[in-house]
Amino acid sequence: MAAAPQAPGRGSVRKTRPLMVKTSLNNPYAICWSALEREDMHFILQTLEDRFKCLGLQKIEDRKKKKKQFLKKQSPDKCSPEVDMSKDLKEKHPEDNEQGSGWTPVHVRKQLAIGVNEVTRALERNGLLLVLVCKSAKPALITSHLIQLSLSRSVPACQVPRLSETLAPVIGLKCVLALGFRKDTTAFVDEVKAIIPRVPSLHVPWLQGRPEDSRENLDTESLESQDKEILETSFEDLSKHKRKLVEGQQAVVLQPLKIKKVIPNPNKIRKPPKGKKTTSK
Repeated sequence: MAAAPQAPGRGSVRKTRPLMVKTSLNNPYAICWSALEREDMHFILQTLEDRFKCLGLQKIEDRKKKKKQFLKKQSPDKCSPEVDMSKDLKEKHPEDNEQGSGWTPVHVRKQLAIGVNEVTRALERNGLLLVLVCKSAKPALITSHLIQLSLSRSVPACQVPRLSETLAPVIGLKCVLALGFRKDTTAFVDEVKAIIPRVPSLHVPWLQGRPEDSRENLDTESLESQDKEILETSFEDLSKHKRKLVEGQQAVVLQPLKIKKVIPNPNKIRKPPKGKKTTSK
């Protein structure tokens, strides 16, 4: 005979937990880098490679420090004879030990922003003239934020294929995902002026009103003349001009927001207010 189904005991039924819902906003626009022509790509890579070789910019790593770090990780018994050998080498060649690791022309390195983080910080401070991004950066989300950031600062930027493969071995780095030229640069003035006209303009839908190119710089004389005209005009003339602009535009009427009823959340567990503890005499 088949066994009769047993009723669930007390406490066996578990309450289902409510599903956690998190709201997120998706971007309806697909933002991407503008395509760079092949001739412009070869020109940019060749000019930068030649300039870096001419300046001799390179990062030198001290191999002795790496050996010391490797020896420290080992046990003290095993590394004791090797440590003695390193001490003897120091005594024999004191001049080699003085040469440390770092960039060879430090003043040239300060004129550049190398890496995604350094380029991002420099763009936020509005201190760059040109931004170049490597196309081999994966995932693409690593460098996609530089599109809006460079356009908001009106800095020309583009994605250059094989940027890291060409410049990284010349500089002495493993990879160069982003490269920026600072405004106070003196060693790359001619190169920046030659590259900027070849950089394609960026397109961001919500930044259409902003200037896309920094090639056309405003002359100081024209700005001074505009300031003088504004100072010469009286306050009444400016107010009349504003009234004409407002009358020409369509009037916008703001309606108040009506709240029908406020209903508290019934699922929210409210704790009782903390009162004074009753002391029993």
